[in-house]
Amino acid sequence: MRVRAQSPLNLKLLLIIVTTSSLLLFILKSTLPSSSSSSSPAGFLSRKGGVGCSPGKLPTSVAEALVHYTTSSITPQQTLKEISVTARVLDRASPCNFLVFGLGHDSLMWHSLNHGGRTVFLEEDAAWIEQIQRRFPMLESYHVAYGSRVSEARGLMEAGRGPECTAVADPRYSMCQLALKGLPSIVYSVEWDVIMVDAPTGYYDEAPGRMSAIYTAGMMARNRRGGAETHVFVHDVNREVEDQFSREFLCEGYMRKQQGRLRHFLIPTHRDDPNTPFCPLVPTAA
Repeated sequence: MRVRAQSPLNLKLLLIIVTTSSLLLFILKSTLPSSSSSSSPAGFLSRKGGVGCSPGKLPTSVAEALVHYTTSSITPQQTLKEISVTARVLDRASPCNFLVFGLGHDSLMWHSLNHGGRTVFLEEDAAWIEQIQRRFPMLESYHVAYGSRVSEARGLMEAGRGPECTAVADPRYSMCQLALKGLPSIVYSVEWDVIMVDAPTGYYDEAPGRMSAIYTAGMMARNRRGGAETHVFVHDVNREVEDQFSREFLCEGYMRKQQGRLRHFLIPTHRDDPNTPFCPLVPTAA
C-alpha cells in the first residue's frame, strides 16, 4: 500500500528510524550465543532459528533492513509505540507464520523482525508490488483484489451478523458475503500465527475497504487447527470501518491492547468446540 513520503527533518520520524534499527539489532543479539543463555548451549540461536548464521554475522535480511531504514527518508507508516506492540509479540513468537494485508515501507521491517519465519504480504496494487520486488526481492508478496468499497460497509455489517457469517468455516467455502474467497492458495493452506490488517486502502468512500480483510482474518484464526491462538492486529482503528468491524468480528472480548491507531486481538481456535460463541461475553460495569 503506497504511503506519502515524509520529511527526513521530522525529529519524531528520525527517532522511529533509529529505534527500528535498534529493534533489528536486538534480533542480532538474540541470534548470538550467550553465556547467560539458560537451558540450552545454543540459547536464543536455537529458539530464534538462526540457521546458517555464523556467530557474529548479521543475517542478510536484517542487514539490508538496517541499511534501508537508516538511510531512507521514507519511514514506516506506524508510530514507534504502535510498531513496538507487534514487535514484542514477534519477539516471543518468531520464527512464525506472519500474514500481512498490505505492502508498504514497513514491510522489510516486518520481514526482518520475523527472521527465520515466513512472512507473506497481500497487496492490491500490482505496480507497487513490482516496484517493491525490484528493491527487495526477498519479500514474498501476492496481488489480491478486493470486491467491496468503503461505501458498502453499513450493508456488509448487517450481512455479517447473519448465521452464515458467524458459523466457523474455511473462508473459501463460506457462504458469508464478507469472506475473501479468491486469495492465493497459500493463504488458506498455512496456519498463521500472526496476522496484520493494514490494507486495503480504505480512506475514501470508493476505495477498497478493510471489512472483508478484518472478517477473514478473524475467521482464519477461529478455524485454525491444533488448539492454537492467533494474534491479529488491525491498524487505523481511528477510522470508522476499522473501528467498528474489528470490534464486531474480532470481538472486544478478545482485544488485548490498543496503542494509538493499532489494536491487538488474541483469538483462540473454535474448531475443537463448535458451540464456542462467536464473541466471548464482556463483563459489564456494575
